[in-house]
Amino acid sequence: MGYIKAEEILPIEIIELIQQYVDGESIYIPRKSSHRQAWGAGTQIKQELLRRDRQIYEEYLAGSNTEELAGRYYLSQKSIQRIVRIQKSS
Repeated sequence: MGYIKAEEILPIEIIELIQQYVDGESIYIPRKSSHRQAWGAGTQIKQELLRRDRQIYEEYLAGSNTEELAGRYYLSQKSIQRIVRIQKSS
């Protein structure tokens, strides 16, 4: 995310109004709800995590315990337990 100078895109009246609340500070202006993307929509991370979780569950079913899986995948045992529980129910 890059920064855009307010004076390049906003009328001076709006800049002066904003300055009444924040003067010389950086602020974040969120997207409109209708323009927001779901988490992971712009990358493949969601699919990669789903594949990882399925792999963890398969290894769990094959006999690996949560401690081994936690070490292998660099996750906490609680995270492994959560993944196993979710995969079991789906």
